[in-house]
Amino acid sequence: MVYAERNTWSQLIATVAALVTYLTIIVPQLGTTAVGDIQWAWPMIGTIVGAILLSILLSIIWGILSGARSHEKPTLDQRDRDIERLGSRVGQAFLVLGGVGGIALSMLQIDWFWIGNTLYLGFALSSLLDVTTRVVSYRRGLPAW
Repeated sequence: MVYAERNTWSQLIATVAALVTYLTIIVPQLGTTAVGDIQWAWPMIGTIVGAILLSILLSIIWGILSGARSHEKPTLDQRDRDIERLGSRVGQAFLVLGGVGGIALSMLQIDWFWIGNTLYLGFALSSLLDVTTRVVSYRRGLPAW
């Protein structure tokens, strides 16, 4: 597994862990607490920062473990750049949908909870789709468009 693929896997693991953690904290409250009373901001900040730190930590540990077995240089070739570009393009869709959704909800003056969570979900799904596309491309190859 090459350097860029290891980092992609680290990002995927961190993104899934953050999204699951956040949803595990927030979703159960929807049935028992008024939306305006749900404390969502700090769990959101915590999962975002946690995902970034987990991704970095996994990447470092994985790099150390694989570096002990091989002496590869962390370089990106054309295939890595093409995979990264494809993942970014695919992930952009949910980033735009989350942004447009957040703007629409704010125009309708919907509660901040829904606006914030729409934006968060857009970012999270964008990241998830981006890294999933990259992992699939590393495993199955780039599509022949």
